[in-house]
Amino acid sequence: MTGRAAALIYGLTSYLIFSLSFAYMPAFLGDFLVPRTIDVGPDRAPAHAILIDIILLGLFAIQHSVMARPAFKRWWTRIVPASCERSTYVLISSLLLVLIFWQWRPIPATVWRVEGWLAAMLTAIFWLGWLIALLSTFQIDHFELFGVRQVVDALRGAAGRLQAFKTPLLYRLVRHPLMLGMLLAFWATPHMTAGHLLFAMMSTGYILVGVRLEERDLVATFGATYEQYRRRVPMLLPRLFGGASVASETRHGG
Repeated sequence: MTGRAAALIYGLTSYLIFSLSFAYMPAFLGDFLVPRTIDVGPDRAPAHAILIDIILLGLFAIQHSVMARPAFKRWWTRIVPASCERSTYVLISSLLLVLIFWQWRPIPATVWRVEGWLAAMLTAIFWLGWLIALLSTFQIDHFELFGVRQVVDALRGAAGRLQAFKTPLLYRLVRHPLMLGMLLAFWATPHMTAGHLLFAMMSTGYILVGVRLEERDLVATFGATYEQYRRRVPMLLPRLFGGASVASETRHGG
C-alpha cells in the first residue's frame, strides 16, 4: 500500500469516527436513546463528579486550541504528512469527545425544568442549533474542514489548495455560525441539571476564547479583508434589524 493510499484510509477513518461522535452528541446532551448521557451514568459524589468533568472538558479545550494554531501546525507537519494534519486534529478531537461520553459523571441536581409550550420551544431551539452547526460546515467546505479533501488531493497528486475567503448565507449573519449553533444546542433544554449547566458554561467559555484565537489567525492570514468583515458582521449574535450585508468574501476556520 502506498503512503498516499494509507493517508486516504487514515483520513476516511478519522472522518467516520468524527461522524459517529457528532451523531452521538445530540443524544448525549438531549438525554435520550443512548445508554450514557449528560444525566445518565456512573454515580459519584458531586465534588468528585465536578473534578472529573472539568478535567474532561479541559482536555478537549486545550487540544482544540493548541492543535488549531498555525505555529503548532508548522511543527506538527514535520512529524506527520501535511495531508494528514487536519485528519489527525479531527481524529484526536473525536476521540476526546468519545472519552467525554464514556467518562462523564452526571450531576443530577435540577437547575430548571419546564413543561408545555416552553419545553417544546427549547427542544426546537436545541435541534435548530444542531442544524445550524451542520449546515455551516457545508457552506464553507465540509470535507476540507474535516480533513477528507486533503487526503483525496494527496492521492491525486494535486497541490495543496489555498484557503479561500467567502461568506455564504449564514456567514453573512454571524462570523461563527458553527459556534452559534453549538451554543444554542448546549443551552436549550427543558431540563437543565447541574451537570448539563457545567458542560454548557465550560463549553461557552472555551468557545468565547477559541473564536478570538481563531480570529487572530484569520486576521494574520487575510489581513484587511477579514478586518472589514469583522467590522460589518457580528461574532455570534445576529443583528435582528438592519443587519449589514457582506460581499462574497472568503472564510475558513482554524
